[in-house]
Amino acid sequence: MSDEQLVEITLEQTGPYEFRVRFDGTQIPDLITDENPPLGKDAGPNPSRLLAVSVANCLSASLLFALRKYKNDPGKLVTRSRATVSRNEHGRLRITHVEVDLQLGDNASALEHAHQAFAQFENFCIVTESVRQGITVNVRVFDAAGDVVHNSNV
Repeated sequence: MSDEQLVEITLEQTGPYEFRVRFDGTQIPDLITDENPPLGKDAGPNPSRLLAVSVANCLSASLLFALRKYKNDPGKLVTRSRATVSRNEHGRLRITHVEVDLQLGDNASALEHAHQAFAQFENFCIVTESVRQGITVNVRVFDAAGDVVHNSNV
């Protein structure tokens, strides 16, 4: 038995740079993507934004999974992601790095085995660990008091 999974989507062009994304084999509603002006009309997120969303969402779910493994309820989680786009040595725009800040709704001191959860959650994240093979991803976790309780940047 293989652990391999297949993710299938179909893109259909609906405008100059706008696409309808269908998540094949699911009941997930279609998504509209588009480029920023002047190419597109910003009718939906562009690929750079979707990459930032994918990394942030995966890290958020992974952190919740790691904390809940120890029967924790970290409160409402708020995540912010910033993808930096700049030109490479050939003058082409590339995503050079992604920074993700996760804000717990509770103080880390109120969480059981928080240190172990913080030490392992990034390894659970399929997207981040895949993206890191080509792009730097820095991750910080703050607790409700605003204290940094995890920092992969160091």
